[in-house]
Amino acid sequence: MTIYTDGSSLGNPGPGGWAAILVWGDRKKEISKGYLETTNNRMEIRGVIHALTELSRPCTVHVHTDSRYVCDAITKRWIAGWVRNGWLTSAKKPVKNRDLWERLIPLLKKHKVHFHWIKAHDGHPENERCDELAKNAAKAPGRVADEGYRADS
Repeated sequence: MTIYTDGSSLGNPGPGGWAAILVWGDRKKEISKGYLETTNNRMEIRGVIHALTELSRPCTVHVHTDSRYVCDAITKRWIAGWVRNGWLTSAKKPVKNRDLWERLIPLLKKHKVHFHWIKAHDGHPENERCDELAKNAAKAPGRVADEGYRADS
């Protein structure tokens, strides 16, 4: 399984959206959703969460993201350190987006997930498509509240 994800926030904070493309053999599924007010980082994390939630059984997954924040949190094991430190950063400040990281952790345990960083806006077809879907979701009617987002966090 290969997954491409992206997040967008128009204003950061502002209206936002996430998108993902799931590829299994010759099958492709596009998913996205928009939010009233959020941040880009929250949308990047949500893209991964919602894509992994689509998978009905445990599998090996290659997630491609243009978010260094998401990729580094996993590959550099920042999440493990945050959990070990009681959800505090190395600077002893509360970890931002904790609610989403806590939703992602069980999904990372359920699947064997490999993260790959790709450069944004570099002509990668699936990344460009995810960018388009995420921006469209951020502008679309029917956006919902980003539960867990607080403007002061």
